[in-house]
Amino acid sequence: MTESLQFDGKTFVHAETAPIPQWPCVKNEPTIPTLTLKDEDIFLVTDTLGNIPGCLAGETKTTSLGLFCRDTRFLSRLELQIEGKLPILLSSNARRGFTLSALCANPYLEDQQIGAETIGIQREIVINGGLFEELAITNYRTTPVSFELSLSFDADFVDLFEVRGWERQERGKLLRLMDLASDEDNTSLSAEDAASTSELGQARNPSIYESHPDFFGRNLSDSLKSNHSEELTLAYQGLDGAVMETRIQFSSRQPDYFKGHTAVWQLTLDPHQTILLSYRVQLFTNSRSISIVGTPMTLMQAKAAESMELQEWQQQVTTIRSDSNTFNRLIERAEQDIYLLRQTFEDKKALSAGIPWFSTLFGRDSLIAAWQTLVLDPQIAKDTLTILAQYQGKADDEWREEEPGKILHELRLGEMARCGEIPHTPYYGTVDATPLWLILYAEYYAWTGDRETLEKLWESALAAMAWIDRNCKKTGYLSYHRRSSGGLVNQGWKDSGDCIVNRQGKLATGSITLCEVQGYVYGAKTRMGEIAKLMKRIDLAERWYREAQELKSRFNRDFWLPELDYCALALDGEGKPVDGITSNPGHCLAMGILQSEKAMNVAERLRAPDLFSGWGIRTLSSASPAYNPMGYHVGSVWPHDNSIIAVGLRSLGIIDQALEVAQGIVDMTLQQPYLRPPELFCGYERTEENNPVRYPVACSPQAWATGALFQLLQVSINLIPDAANNCLRVIEPVLPEFLNSLSLHNLKVGSTILDLEFDRSGGTTACRVAKKRGNLRVVFEA
Repeated sequence: MTESLQFDGKTFVHAETAPIPQWPCVKNEPTIPTLTLKDEDIFLVTDTLGNIPGCLAGETKTTSLGLFCRDTRFLSRLELQIEGKLPILLSSNARRGFTLSALCANPYLEDQQIGAETIGIQREIVINGGLFEELAITNYRTTPVSFELSLSFDADFVDLFEVRGWERQERGKLLRLMDLASDEDNTSLSAEDAASTSELGQARNPSIYESHPDFFGRNLSDSLKSNHSEELTLAYQGLDGAVMETRIQFSSRQPDYFKGHTAVWQLTLDPHQTILLSYRVQLFTNSRSISIVGTPMTLMQAKAAESMELQEWQQQVTTIRSDSNTFNRLIERAEQDIYLLRQTFEDKKALSAGIPWFSTLFGRDSLIAAWQTLVLDPQIAKDTLTILAQYQGKADDEWREEEPGKILHELRLGEMARCGEIPHTPYYGTVDATPLWLILYAEYYAWTGDRETLEKLWESALAAMAWIDRNCKKTGYLSYHRRSSGGLVNQGWKDSGDCIVNRQGKLATGSITLCEVQGYVYGAKTRMGEIAKLMKRIDLAERWYREAQELKSRFNRDFWLPELDYCALALDGEGKPVDGITSNPGHCLAMGILQSEKAMNVAERLRAPDLFSGWGIRTLSSASPAYNPMGYHVGSVWPHDNSIIAVGLRSLGIIDQALEVAQGIVDMTLQQPYLRPPELFCGYERTEENNPVRYPVACSPQAWATGALFQLLQVSINLIPDAANNCLRVIEPVLPEFLNSLSLHNLKVGSTILDLEFDRSGGTTACRVAKKRGNLRVVFEA
């Protein structure tokens, strides 16, 4: 008798024991750029045809193409073919972020004697709690045509960490949906049984994972579930016992037949006749929809729901426009990407870090992106602070590197996290997220004057500062050293394994004390001193201010490299300076930790050609033996890195250099697909002949890259909010040369909503209040 798995009224067997016919895939390397869609916790990456190619997915798990939710790939194949061939792409786009369209046509079909490009195929795909597709197929010939159209589906249910290249010792089992309900030897498992396990990774029943010896010889063609006309189900049971399903429901016109997981239509079209085919894909774990978003019935409903939500959000945030159509398109794209990257965690919305690798909550990334976008939407900062406070460390846990008061690094929800194979439940291995949380806490209050949130999060702020103080006790500095075998070696924003190098290109060893992290601590202490006064804790205010000044004095003594007139990247485990020439000291400018003369020397050094490529400031000097323009953190250029440096340059009054950095990042962005800044790009020198060079696996859209555009705009117009004292200062605004006028509508400072308009005439930029609802004082300072 056959052993099987009964689950929620359905019967499954292991896929390896129930082979099904395979529809041949067509080899076609995906073109660049790919198309990316996102809605809350679901994202889709396809090639430019809108396909997830079967051949590519079959060769390696590491392709980033697929339909993902909660760190699991629920579709690894979605391949449209016409007579077993790929359509010819005419055009495609995914500008709106939640919907893509692809216009394609047939290749020459020899057997049917149908000439190329006589059958038009319009694809539209929408993401909204699931995936929806509608195909409109039109015959543009003067005579009828008959042909076969197919859609092939598959799901490998791999964890996103596997997609990124992690090797697993063991995986769960792919399942086939069967009609074996009468079999007496079935192994029964309810949704509740699958969901509840006594220990992660221990819900393993050998009778489920091992097939009966007699099973291999049995003909299963009659046992395959025969409800294809309504639904196609792909399934998998993880090592934690969870049963995941991808359910595909067809409408408009049912497929004529199925071959395995391929739906096939035999179509005959009269001249200029159009027919519609459609389906939706729903994602389930233990028979419950996995996405936080409900799944509508049709593509039109999904599209309408997304459009309405986007419109409602746009009405609530600041609208930024100029006299330049090009700049307007760039900023509109950025606004829409910030909307797309918003993701719900604990009933609040923070910015997920980026697609495809980091579509989840990050401490550092989410905090910096929220800081960058305060001018656009302060609610992002409020929600980010609240969510991260809820996950704030409570106990000492070496595996997760959790400590009381510490802010998390990364949260993951996939099978590998659930089974304890990775420590991301959440993982706390970051040295800078905790001081950055405190900085955002203070900056959010400066913009909003939100005393209620300030008081609500005060205990979390005290816990965060206590964590910093405990970890600074030994050396006076905030350092990191990996404790978890599954953790990161480097735990600053440059967290790849090869990036903390000295001038000879050799890796630093031992506990690492990064320069910018001390800047963040200084920034946190000075800002929190002001908050402590508001909370009537004068003792803390005085203490934190004193500690900040002591830190500044130590830092300028220990980190300065007199022979180079520059700031060290870090101190190593022996307390010796790591003298690599990097972009990191630029963050210290923004925090104010460097003494005046030293700050000016750092600013000047950052504009030297070994660091400034013309497109932006490199992560590592091109003169370093470790320099690689294609290296993740050893020569590439990161937009967020540059925007923070530009803030520092502006704070020193070095406006021309700050705008030069901004111009390079804007110019780079204008040459990207959809005007979307990537996570990073290669550090090659800018010349008249070359374009910015793409980094092959950069995330796009990416939160702090997109946020950099808003921060660079802030560098230009220089708004200094003080909502608690009912004041907004506009200090020496300077529009870049590519803008003559700029307007901010619906800008929120405290309880006031106002419109500001900037106009440039020659070398002077004027600002005026066009509209104001509230009693905020706006002070202009030249």
